[in-house]
Amino acid sequence: MRSNSSRRRTSHIVAVAGVTALLAAAVQVGATSSAAPAKPLASKGNPAHMALSLSPSQRAELLRDAQSARTTTAKDIGLGTKEALVVRDVIKDADGTVHTRYERTYGGLPVLGGDLVVDTAKSGATERVVKATNATIKVADLTPSVTTGAAEKQAVSRAKALGSTKSAADSARKVIWAASGKPVLAYETVVGGLQDDGTPNELHVITDAATGKKLYEYQGIETGVGNTQYSGQVALTTTQSGSNYTLTDGARGGHKTYNLNHGTSGTGTLFSQTNDTWGNSTTSNAATAGADAHYGAAETWDFYKNTFGRSGIKNNGVGAYSRVHYGNSYVNAFWDDSCFCMTYGDGSGNADPLTALDVAGHEMSHGVTSNTAGLNYSGESGGLNEATSDIFGTGVEFYANNSTDVGDYLIGEKININGDGTPLRYMDKPSKDGGSADSWYSGVGNLDVHYSSGVANHFFYLLSEGSGAKVINGVSYNSPTSDGLPVTGIGRDKALQIWYRALTTKFTSTTNYAAARTGTLAAAGELYGTTGAEYKAVQDAWAAVAVGARSGGGGGTGTSFENTADVSIPDNGAAVTSSVTVSGRTGNAPSNLAVTVDIVHTWRGDLVIDLVAPDGSTYRLKNSSSSDSADNVQATYTVDASSEVANGVWKLKVQDVAAQDTGYINSWKLTFP
Repeated sequence: MRSNSSRRRTSHIVAVAGVTALLAAAVQVGATSSAAPAKPLASKGNPAHMALSLSPSQRAELLRDAQSARTTTAKDIGLGTKEALVVRDVIKDADGTVHTRYERTYGGLPVLGGDLVVDTAKSGATERVVKATNATIKVADLTPSVTTGAAEKQAVSRAKALGSTKSAADSARKVIWAASGKPVLAYETVVGGLQDDGTPNELHVITDAATGKKLYEYQGIETGVGNTQYSGQVALTTTQSGSNYTLTDGARGGHKTYNLNHGTSGTGTLFSQTNDTWGNSTTSNAATAGADAHYGAAETWDFYKNTFGRSGIKNNGVGAYSRVHYGNSYVNAFWDDSCFCMTYGDGSGNADPLTALDVAGHEMSHGVTSNTAGLNYSGESGGLNEATSDIFGTGVEFYANNSTDVGDYLIGEKININGDGTPLRYMDKPSKDGGSADSWYSGVGNLDVHYSSGVANHFFYLLSEGSGAKVINGVSYNSPTSDGLPVTGIGRDKALQIWYRALTTKFTSTTNYAAARTGTLAAAGELYGTTGAEYKAVQDAWAAVAVGARSGGGGGTGTSFENTADVSIPDNGAAVTSSVTVSGRTGNAPSNLAVTVDIVHTWRGDLVIDLVAPDGSTYRLKNSSSSDSADNVQATYTVDASSEVANGVWKLKVQDVAAQDTGYINSWKLTFP
């Protein structure tokens, strides 16, 4: 549930497109009309936009179809002749829409940060494309100036600084790095071993192959009848072989639970005994932790299956496995995609194994994220990765409806990780843990991913339950908002559906908070429509954590005019504009005209932003600054426009005045109080 990760100066270039009427599609080819959508269900939303539960053979057939058509698809969406697509995942909606997730190659090299999702209508027409980067994938030369050995040396040195004892890299390969502005030829080096707290190490270091400069790094290890320690006496699905029983769940993809017996490598020993009663609810029996982990895995499987129709972590019906009793007094749990397994330590003094229900749900959800959006485990995307596990881990706890471990919006409240009985994290007010962010700010991506996750955790709580004081299942909450305005929740069931659809069909590896807002709005629009309470609640919950504007343009009053179409901003190029047409007003604009700007960019100090009135008058909103290295511009500016006629075409004018970083106008809004 925790890991060491360092901040890189990252790019989050995500062209997210959702409801066609709502957002500008990156690709619009042969759009077709359709009948009116079916009436949304109470919690799951419009059934036409719900993912179907596919059998393994159905999913395999869709993957084969996508693979055979990948060359045509690449041409249809405008990729270059050196680019190719590699099919990664596929989801099919009830209305026939297919969401295919691809990795990309250039000149045969993997393009990291080049992943994308192509939405194809039942007719076969391409409806839209969600990209991890808007940049054109092109490099001048595929021959590196820096040697592989130099890149490996740099990576090993960085891993040692994080506690690894490895003297050599596990692997190094040439790649195209496209997640930090202009694509470049690079090396991806992976260093294994152990981190300083005993967590397995899988440090990925990206090195510019022309200059030797470190571009990025992230940690590949993502840290999260039985008599259990935390959930009481529960039913377990086990397997009998002869006179022995094993913790093998044949009903859930063959999930197995192993005992590492304080080792730190290998699979361990499958729990096996002659009777089918596991553990004694205390740490004196090694099978107690095994029972907790096995139960948590089963409840997580059932949560995903019955809530979203997802069959296992990879949605292919295959179970992962769990390992308990890792190390000695290891105060952590982690997901490792390379072994497709969850691992749990026994806590301080081996007294509090980290096998509680929400921790199990958290760790398995890292696997779901890895096999869907693949959110990079650093910066804002890393915060979203961690928050996704907290969100779905919370969903698992509520789903299980266990009287011994009731559902709550506290993370790790059972495992006593702080030694004083307090939870690891709080979703209603994340800052209560002493480090997490309640709301977005320009430097939030510099935090450890477990603390930057607070923004999305807080958003999810507000979307589910709303702001203010309340008691849920005996736990008292009092959730604040960054703008001091209330939020009305729509219920946890709807909030979960919105987050899952955004994760699986809208998010990519580089999604940041601005793009997460766009993606969740698109998901809410597809599930519940763009004019209902759900869509407005998503806007308001994000605004309450300082991401974007309220549904009413600020304080819930006034009239707003918005443009949500993406406009690419040329790197060190000419200015671009995005327009809104104001109508129905009388007289002049107000002295407190609100201009809400949402720009995705990898170095916002490069940007000069102006508001252009209908008569051509220009109002400076933001100057460039070489020292302002943060990502994105998400702000509301107040302009005295009282000398301007209100009605007419207003423009947001943006120019990038320095080289190397790229971005786009995601949306902007004028609000007349």
